[in-house]
Amino acid sequence: MSVIGKVSSYISGSAEAELPAEVVSKAKHHILDSMAASVSGSKLKPGKLAITYAGNQGGTREAQVAGAHIVTSAVNAALVNGIMAHADETDDADPICMLHPGCAIVPAALALSEAVEADGPGFLKAVVLGYDIGGRINYAIGVENIRRLHRSETSIGCGFGAAAAAASVARLNEEQVRYVLSYTAQQTSGLFYWYRDYEHIEKAFVFGGMPARNGVAAVTLMQSGFTGVSDPFSGEHNFFEAFSPDPKPELMVKDLGSHYQIMLTTIKHYPVGLPIQSPLDALMILKKKHRFTPRDVESITAFVPSNVANVVNDRTMPDINLQYILAVTLLDGDLTFETAHSYERMKDPVVQDLKKRVTLVADAELGTAEIPRQGIVEIITKDGARLKEHVVSARGSAGNPMTTEEVEEKSRRLLVPVLGEDRSKRLIDAIWNLEKVRNMRDLRPFLTAP
Repeated sequence: MSVIGKVSSYISGSAEAELPAEVVSKAKHHILDSMAASVSGSKLKPGKLAITYAGNQGGTREAQVAGAHIVTSAVNAALVNGIMAHADETDDADPICMLHPGCAIVPAALALSEAVEADGPGFLKAVVLGYDIGGRINYAIGVENIRRLHRSETSIGCGFGAAAAAASVARLNEEQVRYVLSYTAQQTSGLFYWYRDYEHIEKAFVFGGMPARNGVAAVTLMQSGFTGVSDPFSGEHNFFEAFSPDPKPELMVKDLGSHYQIMLTTIKHYPVGLPIQSPLDALMILKKKHRFTPRDVESITAFVPSNVANVVNDRTMPDINLQYILAVTLLDGDLTFETAHSYERMKDPVVQDLKKRVTLVADAELGTAEIPRQGIVEIITKDGARLKEHVVSARGSAGNPMTTEEVEEKSRRLLVPVLGEDRSKRLIDAIWNLEKVRNMRDLRPFLTAP
């Protein structure tokens, strides 16, 4: 069969597939992590604006907006929950395919699941599928080709991932899936200038909201009887030729069904951008080993991969400002969600003074390392000691995964301030027991703010 034939056949049959136990467990981690990101993001500026937008749009009551009292159309819910899921930089990331899958794929799968009243197992399988298809699109194009065209890797991969997940939930047949992929290709967008967004609003749309919305929209068009081009991946002027001088469409189907991309995806241990995870881990390790205080520190040098250094170098937003995050963590001895997102704290003279002693170095060798997103921190103390720590796999990465207990604790810290203790516990219990959920609408009361 052709690539499009194999992919569409796999997607249309995904609801009946059996997943390995370890994949099911990992998927639950990412589902909870992504829902917690949406809920916590509802209280930040991008989330508040998105909720206002949803309230103004109205629409058929199909899906819940997390952290709010709004039930709207599946398309609008996917958009809003996707924006909120990337509003606070707590969402997961795939450092190999260079995308943030959870902030788009989970909201898309959830919105369609509510609309069609899918069960928990169907929703979970759709999420796993979305990670697989989203990652493989970027493999097939080549991440370096996407970046060369000034495009956003996350927008492209997550658009297809969200569409695949929604198509799985909707139980579309193979022909309909072909059209879904074609309409998704037509909606492929996202330009790399997102990193200049100083309020994280447009970035949250580009990374989470837009691909989630587009994926669900493609599926709802098919549900309304739309047809289209049955093979966007080959033939004249095809999708891959538009994005790459040397595409590898065969990577779309390589190990599909035996290699699961979700197993390679990172859950962030800290509520900050992915390039900061390893340096922050390194700082915490050094502090625990040597028990120094801020007064003991002459300078801090953080080495990060050169290909992502500009994303976290002294940015206006606290949660992606490496210098601020390292400085405030050293001062406080820990990092909370509130501190990581505090513009007021970033202006604190004490923090500013220590921040001046933090230097970021874009390291070319780390940028080409086989294991991505490593970090090195070197501290020189006032008595001349040189302390150094190299973190190859940050906590939460594929090489150093978080436990179920750690994922639950992280999620509780994000959920409870918005939903309260009882609803947070019920939501967490429902995710851990998705096999028993007969209708995903049953989760609505737990996602609604008190």
